[in-house]
Amino acid sequence: MSLRINDTAPNFTAETTQGPVNFHEWIGDGWAVLFSHPKNFTPVCTTELGAMAGIEGEFRKRGVKIIGISVDPVDSHAKWKNDIKVATGFDVEYPLIGDRDLKVAKLYDMLPAGAGDTSEGRTPADNATVRSVYVIGPDKKIKLILTYPMTTGRNFNEILRAIDSIQLTAKHQVATPANWKQGEDVIITAAVSNEDAIQRFGSFDTVLPYLRKTKQPTA
Repeated sequence: MSLRINDTAPNFTAETTQGPVNFHEWIGDGWAVLFSHPKNFTPVCTTELGAMAGIEGEFRKRGVKIIGISVDPVDSHAKWKNDIKVATGFDVEYPLIGDRDLKVAKLYDMLPAGAGDTSEGRTPADNATVRSVYVIGPDKKIKLILTYPMTTGRNFNEILRAIDSIQLTAKHQVATPANWKQGEDVIITAAVSNEDAIQRFGSFDTVLPYLRKTKQPTA
């Protein structure tokens, strides 16, 4: 069964570069980003892991933990981390899951059940669909899924932007418009009446009967 937004993120236990983890226990009461890779020592993924390491502090400010996964064993991850440092200048300090038996890739519907039970002999092209990002909330529900082709490096600033929106809209009855960035005006949801909107937000602009904008809530 394919995963969708608001599904519970499947739990699993796995070996990582920081020891064994139970995924739900590792998330705890906060937010998490799980991002996946089809193979170690691939060029685009090498740049991505380094880029994520370089902005890990931005995720931490938002109460978000980072965990990566690649369809290779953990001992291979340790060697890959050296290459990532050389290529990008950043040390990968977040955990990397080893998915030698393809268990997590299949659990998250990134590979079909018939993909086998070992990463040995599989090429990056065989695992091309293991290129997804999952944003998971404190309730262990999936809030966002992004899947990229192997030739297109991910934009982690966009993932931060999306997390800003998801966290804001989880707290207030607002939505964010196209290309929204932190501090810009937001949309009042249809569940909020005009009278309630004035009480909540002080004022708003009616662009269309169904589109009302107001300043971003700060409390």
